[in-house]
Amino acid sequence: MPHAPAVAPIAAPVKVRRALISVSDKTGIVEFCQALHALGVSIISTGGTAAALAKANIPVTPIEHITGLPEMMDGRVKTLHPAVHGGLLAVRDNPEHLAALTQHRIEPIDLVIINLYPFTQTIAKPGVSRAEAIENIDIGGPSMVRSAAKNHAYVAVVTSPDQYASVIADLRTNDGCTTPALRAELAQAAFAMTAAYDSAIATYLSSSDTAPTTFPDTLTLAFSKAQSLRYGENPHQSAAVYRRTSPVAPTVIPGPTTRQLHGKELSYNNLADAAGALECIRTLQEAGAAARGLSAVAIIKHANPCGAAVAPSVARAVDRAIAGDPVAAFGGILASSDIIDARAAERLAGKDTFLEVVIAPDYTPEALDILRSKSVNVRLLAVGPLDSPSASSERLMLRSIPGGLLVQERDLLAPHADTWQHVAGPKPTRELLLTAMTVECMVRCMASNAIAIGGIDGDSVRLFGGGVGQVDRVTACQLAVQKASLFAKDLLTTGGTYTVAVSDAFFPFPDGPQILIDAGVKAIVHPGGSKRDNETIDLCTKHNITCLLTGTRRFKH
Repeated sequence: MPHAPAVAPIAAPVKVRRALISVSDKTGIVEFCQALHALGVSIISTGGTAAALAKANIPVTPIEHITGLPEMMDGRVKTLHPAVHGGLLAVRDNPEHLAALTQHRIEPIDLVIINLYPFTQTIAKPGVSRAEAIENIDIGGPSMVRSAAKNHAYVAVVTSPDQYASVIADLRTNDGCTTPALRAELAQAAFAMTAAYDSAIATYLSSSDTAPTTFPDTLTLAFSKAQSLRYGENPHQSAAVYRRTSPVAPTVIPGPTTRQLHGKELSYNNLADAAGALECIRTLQEAGAAARGLSAVAIIKHANPCGAAVAPSVARAVDRAIAGDPVAAFGGILASSDIIDARAAERLAGKDTFLEVVIAPDYTPEALDILRSKSVNVRLLAVGPLDSPSASSERLMLRSIPGGLLVQERDLLAPHADTWQHVAGPKPTRELLLTAMTVECMVRCMASNAIAIGGIDGDSVRLFGGGVGQVDRVTACQLAVQKASLFAKDLLTTGGTYTVAVSDAFFPFPDGPQILIDAGVKAIVHPGGSKRDNETIDLCTKHNITCLLTGTRRFKH
């Protein structure tokens, strides 16, 4: 058990006489230390930081003069010493602590400025080795931060260049002293930082090839606040968005890899739907659109695709995605797999089109001019190349429930038509299989129960209609047909062999397939697995409808 101090710490201003500085990110450190020197603070520092301060003519005492030992083991050991941690951890009102300081000739340290080895930046680099990642795990830094933060009744700990201005202001206002309120605020930020740092390391180690399990006994998560949001799903709910401390790209969260180029601040609902749109186009790309040189575009409304298409150009894909449901697309969120050019921007700027958010790897200057002139409010996000080396998908998806989290592997399994089972009707052509794989990608982005009807529209494959979020599959079929009849009636009834209906799960009865066949669908694709699969197969055989079993359920709740 820890020993209680003989005298409880008191909340009082503390005069800053000595500061210990060791920073990896040297942004603003020279100016900060110049201000400390002007206030009469003595500065102790480690290797690279000490050299930078000496070069700026700031008096500095190297750490080895305090510890009596040189930095060793490639810098792994330099501050792990009682002369450092004794000066940080001593309770200034405890006579025994003060006697120990005197006996061992240790002087108190009143201010610590630390930022850590760039572990998250290191592991974000393409091709980084495990050895390099491990070498960028800071040991001495977090130890000093924790010592100072624990003893914040007497010691101020600064962990970010963003804090420099407020610390100097506090010192100047209070005759060179730090106030209890500032020290407490800094300590909270310090422990949050070390917790996030350790979490990033644990997450990296658990996701490595040598990790024993996908789901560790203790799940460590590290997120930093990206921004506050105006409100949540509804105006009476407050909200914020957090970004992983270990970067994952692409993402719709503004930050190092994502730029908002125009428009109002993003809302909670904007971000939720934008993430869904980005996921949908990545799914379409991975299912073969990218390999065939096609652009993918998806429009999300209330978490479901209301339009989606793959086409030879971005402009054509935009046009065909909007055609999927122009009514629902109004006010929706659109994502493109490729750079938005002037032709695509002109279609997006049409009088019949209004979008809340547009997401793309980037925009040409002409496209930006067109879209900015269309609306002062439309949010334009540039997320970088979808196939960049850093564009790695997160393996796990998390959902909060009261009392905990549900955690599962993300559905990253691309459709492979060569594994599908042909059980009824005409043998599928290669064109039909490519079309079916594209529509299967669309249905997996829809809330269950879901049916997607799609097919070939000239040079494109697009969504004709979707029945989403239904509690029975018959109604999902009816809604998909209704949508397709509204916006793709000719294609549905005269689409040859390339009008495909895909279900996210098996048909428990043949009543749903009957609705699809009556509407003009020429192929039905579903996972199979029902006790009554034979009834659906017999129905398709009777009507000369191609039926394919994928063996993969695509529930999305």
